[in-house]
Amino acid sequence: MTDAVLQTKGLTMRFGGVVAVNNVDFSLAPGELRCLIGPNGAGKSTFFKMLTGQLHPSAGSIVYRGRLISRAMPHEIARLGIGIKTQTPSVFNGLTLRENLWIAARRIHGARRTRDIVDEILVRIAMTARAGSLVGQLSHGQRQWVEIGTVLAGEPDLILLDEPAAGMTHDEVGRTAELIRDINRTKALIVVEHDMQFIRMISSMITVFHQGSVLVEEATEQVMRDQRVRDVYLGKKAA
Repeated sequence: MTDAVLQTKGLTMRFGGVVAVNNVDFSLAPGELRCLIGPNGAGKSTFFKMLTGQLHPSAGSIVYRGRLISRAMPHEIARLGIGIKTQTPSVFNGLTLRENLWIAARRIHGARRTRDIVDEILVRIAMTARAGSLVGQLSHGQRQWVEIGTVLAGEPDLILLDEPAAGMTHDEVGRTAELIRDINRTKALIVVEHDMQFIRMISSMITVFHQGSVLVEEATEQVMRDQRVRDVYLGKKAA
C-alpha cells in the first residue's frame, strides 16, 4: 500500500532467545481506525512500543508517511505528527485541566492559537465545566480524557492509544467510544484494547496478534466469528 500512513515490514523484536514480535507486516490507510487485540503475551504491547519508539526493533522497518522511523526516539516520533497515549495517564495532577492542555498546545503553537486550541479541546472532551479543576481530583476516566486532550493539543495526524478504556465505568466507556469516533473523523488511529464490547463500538477493522505474529486481520464482525480467534482469545472469556 503505497499511500499508507504507517507501514511495517518484517518487524521483529527479540529479547535474548525470545521472539516477542515475529516478522510482522502491517499497513494503516489514511483516516483508518485499527484495533489491535490478542491474549496476554501475544506481542501487541511490544509492537506498540516499537511504533512509539520505546523499543527499537531487532529487524524490519517502520515507515511513517514515507519516512523511516525504526530507530527514532519517542520525542522525534511525536514531532513528526504521531500522538501517543500510553495506558497509564501521564498528566500533571497538581495543575488544572486547562493548564495541562495549555502546556501541551504551547509547545508548538503561539499564545493566541494555544488559547483557541485549549477552548476547542475542552468542548471536544466535554469538560469545559471542569477546566479549572485540578487533574489529580478528577475521576480515572476523566483523567484519561484529559490525556487524550493533551495528545490532540499537538494536532497529530496519527494517534496511538494503549487501552484507553481500561478501568473505566460503563458510562465512561461509552463516552470514550464517542470521543474516539469523533477524533477518527479527521485522524488515523491505532488502538490497543482488550474490551471487546468497546472495540465493537469504535472499530471496523481488527488485527489479531498471537505468539508474536498476526493471526487474523479482518473486519470486526468476521474476526468475532473466527474460530481461531475464539480459541486463542475470545474463547477464554466465554469459558
